[in-house]
Amino acid sequence: MKRALFPGSFDPFTRGHESVIAKALPLFDEIIIGVGFNSTKQPFFSLESRLAQIRSIYAHEPTVSVQTYSSLTVDFCKEVGASHLLRGLRDTRDFEYEKAIAQMNQQLAGIETVFFMTDGNVSAISATIVREIAKNGGIIDSFVTNSSILVQTP
Repeated sequence: MKRALFPGSFDPFTRGHESVIAKALPLFDEIIIGVGFNSTKQPFFSLESRLAQIRSIYAHEPTVSVQTYSSLTVDFCKEVGASHLLRGLRDTRDFEYEKAIAQMNQQLAGIETVFFMTDGNVSAISATIVREIAKNGGIIDSFVTNSSILVQTP
C-alpha cells in the first residue's frame, strides 16, 4: 500500500492545498493530511476548526484522513507508515525552500518527497495572505472551501 503524508499547519487549508490532494489521489492508496504544530507560528484559526474544515472537504473521500501531530514530520511519517511526503509548489521560490527540506527529510529518514504544481487558477493563494484578509475582515470564501467553519483562535 502506498501511503503519503501531506504535512502542514494548514492555517487555513486553501484551494491550493486541495489542488495538491486532487493531483495526488490517483497515485496513492491513502493520503494522510497531517496538521502539525509549527513552533514558529501562532495559529490564527483554531486547531479544532481547521480539522473540521479539512474533514468536511474530504468527508466522502475514504482514502483521505486527517490527523494531528507535534513531532518531527519524518517521525510522524514512520509512525503512520507513510513512504512519501506530498508538497505543493506555486513557484520557483517554493521549490527552492521545499527542495532543502526534502533533502533533509531524505537524509534523516529516507522519506521521499513528491512535488505537485498547484493549478494555475489557485497558484497565487497562500495561507499567509488568506489569514491577512481574514484578520482585516475580508471575505475568504473564494480562497478556501467551507470557510464558515473556521474560527479564530481565542
